[in-house]
Amino acid sequence: MADRKYEAPAPTTVSEIRGDDWAGSDLSGQAYERVAFIDVDFLDTTNTGAVFTECTFRDCCFNASVHTSAGFVNCSFATSTFFDATFTECKFVGSVFERCTFGLLKVIGGDWSFVGLPGADLRRASITGARMREVDLTGAQLQDTVLQNVDLSGAWLHGASLSRADLRGSDVSAIDPTESTITGAIIDVQQALTFAAALGLVVRDDVPRG
Repeated sequence: MADRKYEAPAPTTVSEIRGDDWAGSDLSGQAYERVAFIDVDFLDTTNTGAVFTECTFRDCCFNASVHTSAGFVNCSFATSTFFDATFTECKFVGSVFERCTFGLLKVIGGDWSFVGLPGADLRRASITGARMREVDLTGAQLQDTVLQNVDLSGAWLHGASLSRADLRGSDVSAIDPTESTITGAIIDVQQALTFAAALGLVVRDDVPRG
């Protein structure tokens, strides 16, 4: 599994579900703790309020699944797919992703703080209104990603590419423009001032006369 931020250990599971086909199922209201899901098909599943705590997901398919107010707390995801998956107001605090695919992922609100996504390919994903404090996006590919109104305070973004990303309304204080690629990123005026300050520039709105 990917290294966990602050060297926190991966969860220890006590039971296993392997090779099950849950495609199209409604997982609403269910609860699982320290379960290892291996090669489980969650394609097209719906989920309102289900909670997964310290679970492991390996080689699982979440494509086109829809999750609302669900919890995936301190979970580990490895070599799993999230194509066109939607997570609305979900809680992923402390979870880690390794070698997963996220094509057309949609995240609306929710808490993704302390999540590990190092090297993740999130190109063209849409993340809006989410809390992602101290998220690990080291080396992540975020080209053309929508990251609007996202709390990225304290995020790890060393080596990340944010080219052409839409960052408007987000906290960009953790983005070092000398350590991350931000060419063509879409930003608002306040963010422009933040980046200018990070580069050591002094911004004045008074124009000398004479």
